Amino acid sequence: MAKLHNREASLDALIAASADEAQIANMLHNSTWRLGEEKSWHLDQNSGQLLLTFDDGTFALAPAQVIGTFHHKDSTFMWGWDHPSVLPALKRNAITVREFGKKQKTKELTKGNVQCSEHRAWELTALAMRLNQAKGAYRIEVKPGVSMFLNFGEVQIAQEAGSL
Repeated sequence: MAKLHNREASLDALIAASADEAQIANMLHNSTWRLGEEKSWHLDQNSGQLLLTFDDGTFALAPAQVIGTFHHKDSTFMWGWDHPSVLPALKRNAITVREFGKKQKTKELTKGNVQCSEHRAWELTALAMRLNQAKGAYRIEVKPGVSMFLNFGEVQIAQEAGSL
């Protein structure tokens, strides 16, 4: 029983550290290219690219992975690896978490749907960010009451022609 408790404690510590790292990474993204201040977003599942546009004509483009969706009404998180609407190429980071969860023997990381808070969905997304060495975490509202959580990779910043 002590071994199980130690594994759970170390997993909780890893998730907490991952959440701290994701928060710091996103604060750095905000200070360098204004993550969180975008006027619109678009996720192209076919190319695997997340496009964020800003009021001044600047845009940010980054490879993205779907970690999961959070349903606010019933407080459930559906992992991207189990989501029928997510294309296989965008499930890789979530699959990495599932494989890690199998080794850790934890249902939260291996069950397709989990009951949790939105804060916990952020933490799970941060864990995926850490395990996959992604550059950031992002949440988008895909429809009222449903948020999608993503990891993103190296960001390219550009200015639309004629917007200077």
